Amino acid sequence: MSLFGEFHVPADAFALAETLATAPELIIETERVAATEEVLTPYFWVSGEDGVAFEDAAADDPSIRHLRHIDDVDRASLYRAEWTENVESIVYAYTTVGATILEASAQGDEWELSIRFNNRDRLDQFREYCDEHDIPFTLTQLYERAHPRAGGQYGLTTKQHEALVTAWEMGYYRSTDVSLTDVADSLGISQQSLSRRLQRGYENLIQHALAVTPPSEDPKLEE
Repeated sequence: MSLFGEFHVPADAFALAETLATAPELIIETERVAATEEVLTPYFWVSGEDGVAFEDAAADDPSIRHLRHIDDVDRASLYRAEWTENVESIVYAYTTVGATILEASAQGDEWELSIRFNNRDRLDQFREYCDEHDIPFTLTQLYERAHPRAGGQYGLTTKQHEALVTAWEMGYYRSTDVSLTDVADSLGISQQSLSRRLQRGYENLIQHALAVTPPSEDPKLEE
């Protein structure tokens, strides 16, 4: 059964530590990570500073290379880059054991990560890798898919669960008087961050609560 772990990790044990130190007002949120056998390419949103300030700070950051601006949406900018190879990093710890980062966000000197492990053996391998390479981390929460807390039975992260419930409690789904901005302000995040968090939450709810058989595995769809 899958395990979901939530971690606090020092920035210098993950990525963009020098950028975050230079511009502490920055908020960085990983959108997704494209991986090949040789290169890890993260896509991430940056808010809290103008794009020039971030790009200037990131230009000398040794944890990334080939930074490229992709888009601007709702006062946030989307970038892609390549992580440089650094074996003493959470980045390579999770890829080594085949885990998946569901969410990653940073401000100041710390990242908050939500990671899915296929089973407990993979989690143990992750811990062993971090111990062997002196990679610091703090595990703040661990739950199985069947764990009721934070919606774990539906594959939701704590932040996704909080966003969905807050939106529901504020009446966002049933009243036009409550906007996405209202919910985002209540949570203390940007509208763009909330939108992505809700989208990922919907996807997990559908996958774990409604979709009994993945479309690709339905024999009727293959006929």
